[in-house]
Amino acid sequence: MINLTITDKELKATDAIKDYVEKKLTRIEKYFGEETIEANVKIKAEKNYQIAEMYISANGVSYKAVTEDKDLYASIDKDIDILEGQIRKSKTKREKMQKDSSIKQITFNGEDEISIEDEVIKTLHYEIKPMSIEDAKLKLKEKVNNLFYTFINIDTNKVNVLYKLPDGKNFGIVEPEA
Repeated sequence: MINLTITDKELKATDAIKDYVEKKLTRIEKYFGEETIEANVKIKAEKNYQIAEMYISANGVSYKAVTEDKDLYASIDKDIDILEGQIRKSKTKREKMQKDSSIKQITFNGEDEISIEDEVIKTLHYEIKPMSIEDAKLKLKEKVNNLFYTFINIDTNKVNVLYKLPDGKNFGIVEPEA
C-alpha cells in the first residue's frame, strides 16, 4: 500500500499527474510486498524545467530522487528509474550482508545446543610490554587460566608468545624469524 502525498509549487498537480505518479509507483511497490510505503512527491517549475522530487520510505529505509526535464512526465519517469535502482542496490547489499554474516557451520547436539565451528567468536585486546622471558613466565604462572602470554622480548626487541606445554610444568616460546 502506498500513502502518496503530492505538493506543488508554481505548477498545478492535476488529477492526470496524480494518476501517472500512482501508476509509476506500482513499480516500487513490488519491492516491499505488504509493507506500507510513504511517498512524498514535490513538483515544481524553475525557469524552463519541471522538477520532480520523490521521497520514498518503507521498512525504516528512505530513498530520494530529484530530476529535472522540460517535461514533467519525463522527470517523474527518471525519478522512478533512480528510486528503483537505489532500492534494488540496497536490497542486494542487505542480502549480501546477511549471507556473509551467516554462520558457516551449525550442528545440533540433540539438546537444542548449537555448536559453532570455524568462526572467530571472541576477541581479546591487551597491551604487550617489553620484558625478559623469565618475567613472562612469572606473568603466565600468575594467570592460572591462560595458556599463553604475549610480550616484547627485551633481548630481541620482537614480539614473542610464551605458552604452557601440555605437561603443565614446562613452557614453549614462539619467536618470529628475521
